[in-house]
Amino acid sequence: MKAYVFPGQGSQFVGMGKPLYDTNSKAKELFEKANQILGYSITDIIFNGTDEDLKQTKVTQPSIFLHSVITYMCMSEKPVPGMVAGHSLGEFSALVAAGTLNFEDGLKLVYKRAMAMQKACEKNPSSMAAILNLDAEIIDKICNEINDIVVVANYNSPGQVVISGSNAGIDLAMERMKEAGAKRAIKLPVGGAFHSPLMEPAREELSNAINETHFNTPICPIFQNVDANDNTNPETIRENLIKQLTSPVRWTASVENMVKFGAKHFIEVGPGSVLQGLIGKIDRNVATEGIN
Repeated sequence: MKAYVFPGQGSQFVGMGKPLYDTNSKAKELFEKANQILGYSITDIIFNGTDEDLKQTKVTQPSIFLHSVITYMCMSEKPVPGMVAGHSLGEFSALVAAGTLNFEDGLKLVYKRAMAMQKACEKNPSSMAAILNLDAEIIDKICNEINDIVVVANYNSPGQVVISGSNAGIDLAMERMKEAGAKRAIKLPVGGAFHSPLMEPAREELSNAINETHFNTPICPIFQNVDANDNTNPETIRENLIKQLTSPVRWTASVENMVKFGAKHFIEVGPGSVLQGLIGKIDRNVATEGIN
């Protein structure tokens, strides 16, 4: 059974999607529609901007969403997903692929999410760090012992966990995790503490927009970040999407559950190959490929 997965923030690069725009009339039409919906030429930034332009959360998120979704919609053979999932931002791409959201509503929600997160980051200076080769239970324990905001943001794969929180809390947690035996603790070049309580203002703002958006029953199960379960109920999907901004991304559990559900072939649609690498570490017996 084929599982389609969609990447999140961090996979972007200048020029992504340009060959598709130049050679596929449907792709060009969708990119131009996106410019109209957003009210500015995001294609100019994606195709001709700088790395710094593209790193802004308010630009990065809609850019990756557009690249992923338009690539999916323009595949030469119509995709028939047995299931879908997306990492953080990628969950919105997955929802469009599953037919739960249409292209226009998906883009509007992603842009709303990006703007709300950018504001939350500016309000609360904060950061994230990747912790390598340390047991997740030890990481959880250290985060809970620190008298500041530090939480696990991403359970990415065995041996790779990302923490999120205040600058002081992250610095202290990195020290303690290295003392506890972590191979490496690497501060990430992001603008804030995604998937932590510091995103609560963004969650509240986004929840209003999500509640005003129509959600269809998906054509296949979507394994969501919040619970890692095979969800098909539109209201459950909606509730999980609202919780996502302040909850950890349970990617390891999601992939494990997708394999139990019958996934044997994972296809990453969108920029980069991050998810293929993570899936390979979670289960070496499944096939992975990328379409970008």
